[in-house]
Amino acid sequence: MRIKRSLMLVSVAGVLVAGALMFIFRSQPQAVVNQAPRIPEVGVVTLKAQPAALKAELAGRTSAFLVAEVRPQVTGIIQKRLFVEGADVKAGVALYQIDPATYQASLDSAKAALAKAEANLFSAKLKADRYKDLVGIKAVSQQDYDDAVAALKQGEAEVASSRAALENARINLDYTRVTAPISGRIGRSAVTPGALVTANQATSLATGTQLDPIYVDVTQSSADLLRLKRQLASGQVKGLAKSKAKATLILEDGSTYPLEGQVQFSEVTVDQSTGTITLRAVFPNPRHELLPGMYVRAILETGIDEQAILVPQQAVARNQKAEPVAMVVDAQGKVEQRRLELSRSVGNQWLVLSGLADGERVIVEGLQKVKPGAMARAVEMESPGAPADASPVKH
Repeated sequence: MRIKRSLMLVSVAGVLVAGALMFIFRSQPQAVVNQAPRIPEVGVVTLKAQPAALKAELAGRTSAFLVAEVRPQVTGIIQKRLFVEGADVKAGVALYQIDPATYQASLDSAKAALAKAEANLFSAKLKADRYKDLVGIKAVSQQDYDDAVAALKQGEAEVASSRAALENARINLDYTRVTAPISGRIGRSAVTPGALVTANQATSLATGTQLDPIYVDVTQSSADLLRLKRQLASGQVKGLAKSKAKATLILEDGSTYPLEGQVQFSEVTVDQSTGTITLRAVFPNPRHELLPGMYVRAILETGIDEQAILVPQQAVARNQKAEPVAMVVDAQGKVEQRRLELSRSVGNQWLVLSGLADGERVIVEGLQKVKPGAMARAVEMESPGAPADASPVKH
C-alpha cells in the first residue's frame, strides 16, 4: 500500500510540473505578440536658410610693397658709406659719397662758360641795337645790320647752351651723393669705401625695401573662380564691394596675423602650367613682422550666400560610394536618406548646395538607431548656428 501511494504522489507531481511548463511556454509568445513595437528617439536640427560669408584659404608668399636697387649714376671712387646695414632709412637720405672733385671742377668750368656767353651776348645786343638805328638813316648797310642780328641770336643760343651745361654739371655733382630712392629698410652694402663704381653699372650698391605695407600674393584655381562667377551671375552668391573684400593671414607657425588686409586685384590671365590665377592682398606691417618671401596662408572673402543651407557636420555620413548623405525625418515621422552636394565647411557645419531644403529636420543624434523607411520620434536639438566668419575652403 505504501509503495502504491508513493507512486501516485510522484505521478501527480509530474502532471503538475508538466502543466506548469506548458503554461509558461504558451504564455511567453503571447506576451511578445501583445507588446507594441517601440519607436526610437532621435535628435534633429531644423535647417534654416541664413546668410553665410564665403571664404577661401589660399597658399601664397609675401612680397615687398616697394623694392629699389641703389646704383650710381656717375663714375667715381666711393669715399664713404653713410648708412648702417639693415637700418630703416628715409627717401632722399644720403647712402654713399662718391669723390666729387672732378664734378665740382666741371661745375666751375660750366659757370665760367656761362659768364663768357652772357658777356658776348651783352656786346652783340648793344651792336644790334645801334645798327638798328643806323640802318634807318642809311649809315650802315642792310647786310651789316643783318649780321649784327644774327650774332645776337647766336649769343642767345650760346647762353642757353651754357646754362644747360651748368645744370648738367650741377646734377652730376649732386649724383656724387647717392641717396635712398624710397623709404624702407636698407640691406647689406655690396661695396666698401675705396671701390670704383661706374654710372648705371649692372651690380647694385645696396637694395632698399619698403615693408609697410606688404603684399601677399596667393593663387586660386581657375575652376573655383569660374564656379564663383556662376554663383554670382545666378544671384546665389552676393559679391563683395572691392573696399569690403577683407583678408586674414595664417603664418608659417600656425598663428594668425593680428592685422587685417584688403584684397586689391586678381590677374587677368591663367598660368598655363598650374591652371591658377594670382590674387594680391595688401596688409599693414608696422612692426615688420612680415618679411618678403615668407610662406603664408591667406583667408580671402569671396562673397556672401544670402540663402545658405548649413548642416552640422555630425549629421553627414558617407555611403558605400563615398557620397555624402544625411538622414531627415519628415512630417509623418518617417526617416529618409538624402544624398548631398557639399561646397565647403563653415565653422563646424557644411554648406549644402543640394539635397536639403529650408525647414527640413536632419538627424544629428541617434543615427545608429534608425534606417531609411523606419519611423522615428524627433526631438529638437540646439542648432550650433553659423559663425560670423565662414571657414574657408582650402587649396
